[in-house]
Amino acid sequence: MKTLHAAATLAALASTALVAAPAHAGSTEGKWQIKVLGSAVLPDGKISRIDKDLIGLPAGSQTKASDNGVPTLAVEYFFTKNVSAETICCTSAHHVTGAGPLAGAAIVDHAILIPATLTLKYHLPLPGGIKPYVGVGPSLYLWLGERPGAAAASLGAARVHLSNEVGVAVQGGVDIALGKKGFGLSLDAKKYWMGTTARFYTAGGVEALTTRHKIDAWILSAGVSYRF
Repeated sequence: MKTLHAAATLAALASTALVAAPAHAGSTEGKWQIKVLGSAVLPDGKISRIDKDLIGLPAGSQTKASDNGVPTLAVEYFFTKNVSAETICCTSAHHVTGAGPLAGAAIVDHAILIPATLTLKYHLPLPGGIKPYVGVGPSLYLWLGERPGAAAASLGAARVHLSNEVGVAVQGGVDIALGKKGFGLSLDAKKYWMGTTARFYTAGGVEALTTRHKIDAWILSAGVSYRF
């Protein structure tokens, strides 16, 4: 429901921006574009498979990852008028809690996600400096600083490791020129298909629990741009 609400909010913002965009706005033909955005990072976090369980999880045990809002920097290079490549830079901290029989249990505390992403984009320039686009490309999820939550620690977990993995991202959005000096507004939505494996270790180094998780995050962004 949070994802649907965020997507609806983004759509409403896009509609408002399109109505408000000046009819005389134009775009520059610079090769580079930089965007400073505010982003909602909305991961999934569900368990898709349990590979090892020396703890004895209750049947139906499930998890979910927290949402977060972060600043994002996007850098884009235009090969042609309609084709570009874009990468983003951001970090986002999350925690994982239990669901179902584990409801409310703190499983993973303060895991930092770096969603390194490179997309190839196609733009469709419209009158009034409005440029909707779509994109697709690979992404690498890097995890840093993860540690067991209180519930996992109480069961003997002294250390947790989330695997860094490669997946795919698709995106859609719109750039709206504000005048003819390169400045603009940008709205963007990215959907990721990604997984990670969580391995929990005891103080003695024994791998006591191994679970496979679906991350499959949405990253919804809005902000300002400058093309030069």
